[in-house]
Amino acid sequence: MVFKLITAASKTWRRLTGDNQLPQVIDGVRFRDGIEVKEENKAAAA
Repeated sequence: MVFKLITAASKTWRRLTGDNQLPQVIDGVRFRDGIEVKEENKAAAA
């Protein structure tokens, strides 16, 4: 029964698109909506 549920659910799954960003996430790079966020120095912006 569980197998049937999984196979039925897998028909609606989709493959994730984009580059492999896992190494960057491990390094602590921040992403917002799939785009890398580059934090600027707030003192330099003022």
